[in-house]
Amino acid sequence: MSRIGKNPITVPEKVDVSLQGLSVKVKGPKGELSRTLPEGVAISQVENTIVVSPTSDKRKSRERHGLCRSLVANMIEGVSKGYTRKLEIVGVGSRAQVKGKNLVVSAGYSHTVEVVPPAGITFAVENSTNVTVSGADKELVGNEAAKIRAIRPPEPYKGKGIKYEGERILRKAGKSGKK
Repeated sequence: MSRIGKNPITVPEKVDVSLQGLSVKVKGPKGELSRTLPEGVAISQVENTIVVSPTSDKRKSRERHGLCRSLVANMIEGVSKGYTRKLEIVGVGSRAQVKGKNLVVSAGYSHTVEVVPPAGITFAVENSTNVTVSGADKELVGNEAAKIRAIRPPEPYKGKGIKYEGERILRKAGKSGKK
């Protein structure tokens, strides 16, 4: 049995969880999320805790046990606290700004790149080089941050590009001159 899956999930006071079979709906101050869990697990709620358990001893059921527990826990944390991912833009002339809800990135190309956020995601920019992606859905926040990073991934020689905050770029030595 999964060690992660065994742990019960505590539900905060402001969060409302409704279960119907394998579909889970979570509502809280930061938004509303819903998801249908895969077959092989059973989910139950006792007062302010949620317990996920495998329905059989088959391999698929045991594999999905910890996954489903983590998905539900991430949904609850997302609607109560929210998730953020921070990116840094490195390079001369590279910057970002928010126009309406969209993020406009100037990353050294001949044109600017406009990123349209999906529902539930917001962009914030500090001093034109630090971008914050925030929302209630952990998966969606991570995907949007990865899309922004993919506009200009950091290069190994000077470190220019868009990187996650705290990401360490492995640097390479450039060409050595002839003597």
